[in-house]
Amino acid sequence: MRAETDPPIEPPLTDHSIEPPLIELPIKTASRGFYDGFSREVTIPSKIIVSLLIMWAIFFPVSASETLTAANSTIISTFSGWYVYLVAFLMFTCFILALVPQAGSLRIGNPGEQPEFGRFSWFAMLFGAGIGIGMLTYSTGEPLAHFSNNPDIIRGLVDAQSAEAVRPAYIYTFLHWGFAAWGTYALVGLAIGYVAYRRNLPLTIRSGLAPLFGLHLSGRWGHIVDIVAVVATILGVAVTMGFGVEQFVAGLARLGLGDWLLDPDGSSSAMAVVLALVVLVGASTLSALSGVGRGIKWLSNLNMGLSFALLALFAVVGSGLGGLRLLGVGLWDYLRTLIPNSLTLFDKGGPFGEALVQWQLDWSVFYWAWWIAFAPFVGMFIARISRGRTIREYVFGVILVPSLMCFVWMTMVGGTAIDLELSGAAQGSIVGAGISDQLFATLAVLLDPAVAAVVSGLVVILLMTYLITSADSAILIVNTINGAGDSEGEHRHHILFWGVALAFVVGSMLILGGIDAIRITMIIGALPFSFVVAVMGVAILKAVVYDLRRKHHGVPTTAQACAEYAAGK
Repeated sequence: MRAETDPPIEPPLTDHSIEPPLIELPIKTASRGFYDGFSREVTIPSKIIVSLLIMWAIFFPVSASETLTAANSTIISTFSGWYVYLVAFLMFTCFILALVPQAGSLRIGNPGEQPEFGRFSWFAMLFGAGIGIGMLTYSTGEPLAHFSNNPDIIRGLVDAQSAEAVRPAYIYTFLHWGFAAWGTYALVGLAIGYVAYRRNLPLTIRSGLAPLFGLHLSGRWGHIVDIVAVVATILGVAVTMGFGVEQFVAGLARLGLGDWLLDPDGSSSAMAVVLALVVLVGASTLSALSGVGRGIKWLSNLNMGLSFALLALFAVVGSGLGGLRLLGVGLWDYLRTLIPNSLTLFDKGGPFGEALVQWQLDWSVFYWAWWIAFAPFVGMFIARISRGRTIREYVFGVILVPSLMCFVWMTMVGGTAIDLELSGAAQGSIVGAGISDQLFATLAVLLDPAVAAVVSGLVVILLMTYLITSADSAILIVNTINGAGDSEGEHRHHILFWGVALAFVVGSMLILGGIDAIRITMIIGALPFSFVVAVMGVAILKAVVYDLRRKHHGVPTTAQACAEYAAGK
């Protein structure tokens, strides 16, 4: 199906009730001073909320921990069904828009407009900004966790850490890292990019709701939406960076850089966390200052190259053929179980009810909250780099390609770790390691010590580049939201603020409460934005349906076409 072509610019002849789309959404920004070019109503409250969160964690750690734990148990148990069904709705909406021929051919931009980035750079930036850090941590961690405990094991259908536990382990690994994650990101990015590049609305979160609420989003309600998005972004990225910093420090310890890097319980020491954040966030802030087209693009391409090199190593010296077989079987199992697993909500009835509910809360619901909290950042970033693509190319590119890449990683790397455990070569040293250390533990069993040290160094470098890419992308996106969609302005002092704030959020939580504190804070922060995402799904459906009706009746559907029509009247 060919992409959209320029419609005839003529007045509506059939249905006078169909009006052209909204092509202006004014957002008040300061014209001078420290906040020049920024919306004070969004930027100042966002900074206050994040600053208060940091001070609360630093000065009242015990109170913060108790409050977060209580709030987490209440929110997770109360809203678990909401998260499960919302993510299923987001996936369904994306695929419907891509598969309906007329909708899929619509372009995110003016008809005939060409994409800004080539496909390789586009895929690299999608992957690096989205899931790179988590993938390195969970490529071994997730399959091994489900190899030891999953719903089939809980029900007694298979034994833990047995060959029979491998297939169900990958069903749930793919469920968490596949279409659910990328469908959530794709929906948010499409809702924003479609109206930003077709209708010339600001590239900011509130614009994604404009097809439903129009000019009402210029004021207070629009400010609230953007504030919620900024806070969710900082918390979502903090979780990813928290995992990355823990694995980064574990890698440095594996390289023999000193016992001071780890506490007696195996977690990262306070000094190690502080030094890692100074280096990583400092580098990411410098990269953010260089912009998307230079620093982030270059680092994303480097990430992709290093990732393929590491993957090739596992394919050659690890379980390459076994990983390919596991990939094929895993894809089949994933696709045949996708719909029921996406809609299943365990209850506490029955002999295994309590354990099943707790497993789903610890894994699936946590992931859905994580992806939603991450969605304003990744969605905005995807929208920023996807101008000129059709909806079909966008949806399939954003959902299928990164999902498949994650699946390959999980089967090649995680499959190697499982094979080493099943064969007895690892003798429990991999499955018994902390999640941040399992990839390094796998390398230690698989390779000679000298080679393992070299490859572990490569992983540390890859982690560093992924951390820098994620952090600098998040800083730029936060400034874009605060700047009412302006991604090109001179915002150096605000870039510095958000870089420091992100470091303090991650550092304070890791040092005072560990990674669980960041996870809990993120889940709480994701809840308000989950309602915004739900409305976005309805808004993009309305926007596309109405644009198809406009095209049928000869009504302009883009800001450019509206301007040409107005000029020709």
